[in-house]
Amino acid sequence: MDDNGLDTLGQTIVGALPGIATGHFVAFGQLTLTVDAGKIVEVMRLLRDDPRFRFISFIDMTAVDYPGRAERFEIVYHLLSPKLNERVRVKAEVGETTLVPSIIDVFPGADWFEREAYDLYGIIITGHPDMRRLLTDYGFDGHPLRKDFPLSGFVEVRYDDDQKRVVYEPVRLNQEFRKFDFLSPWEGADYPVLPGDEKAGVKS
Repeated sequence: MDDNGLDTLGQTIVGALPGIATGHFVAFGQLTLTVDAGKIVEVMRLLRDDPRFRFISFIDMTAVDYPGRAERFEIVYHLLSPKLNERVRVKAEVGETTLVPSIIDVFPGADWFEREAYDLYGIIITGHPDMRRLLTDYGFDGHPLRKDFPLSGFVEVRYDDDQKRVVYEPVRLNQEFRKFDFLSPWEGADYPVLPGDEKAGVKS
């Protein structure tokens, strides 16, 4: 489907969701819809069930953090329609305290994606049957994919084989052992001149 076809499809979807879908645009050959986060279940059900669309395949869900905005997060869903052989991206702006309904009744595969959005961004998903952290440790403080998340002052957990138990330690972001040579990817190899070095002007 060309860009004009995608634009027509976007207009049709927005027309089918009055007051819920707030707009659409086509970029890089893909249709993006902007919707009201509080009505995301209705959006997903229409995209899945309407015979004109049949976006029956849930691909993924994620979020993006824009700390300078009043509604700092964009929650993003990707769906695929085998009938149309097209994808659609559905975006909704949400704040730190916005309650976003779970879509797992429509797409059960969204289960862990919603937990991940809660764990890493702090986006509150309501109606989820098991809204626990997914990737961070028990008792972890904060949400590590927020752009204002500090890189120090936190602890990490690991199993200590000597002590035979789980231990907590301050996070260390060591880089001293790494050598960054942007001219040759083979830094440290025992060759006088390495294949490709002539392109960077490296001499033995």
